Amino acid sequence: MALVAFAAAALVTLAGVAWLGGLRVNLTRSYPLGLWRIEPLERPAQAGDLIFICPPDSPAFRMARERDYLGRGLCPGEFSPLIKTVVATEGQAIAVGSEVAIDGRLLPHSDVQPSDAAGRALAPFADGQVPAGFLFLHSDFAGSYDSRYFGPIPASGLLGRARPLLTFQP
Repeated sequence: MALVAFAAAALVTLAGVAWLGGLRVNLTRSYPLGLWRIEPLERPAQAGDLIFICPPDSPAFRMARERDYLGRGLCPGEFSPLIKTVVATEGQAIAVGSEVAIDGRLLPHSDVQPSDAAGRALAPFADGQVPAGFLFLHSDFAGSYDSRYFGPIPASGLLGRARPLLTFQP
């Protein structure tokens, strides 16, 4: 019995050290599964940056958690952080139709789905401009829940650059 308690305590301690060290396990299909690290980003996020970001506590993200698009975690609202690529920043124009266009240029792999894999309706983001202090996020995975649906989110939730350590494609 003492061995089981010791093993459990060691596992909890190891998980805490890994968390504090910026290590995260990705179990979503938006990016490769496996072990990732959050690394400091010493400048404002730019298009092309692969990042970890805490989503805001909003109806779109509460629905995402209810539908199991997003797990529980340590971000505000008890959300887990997202791994996404920044595709647009402050002032850029977003148009969402059957695909996403940024400043008039189509974003590759940005088909907008009318429903999720379970057949539940998805509402696309309404067209607009990315406000100051916000980021428009994307994943090439067709089933990703990203800014195609929830729109730009506050850059204040940025945790850092996402760096894969030990990952694999399912």
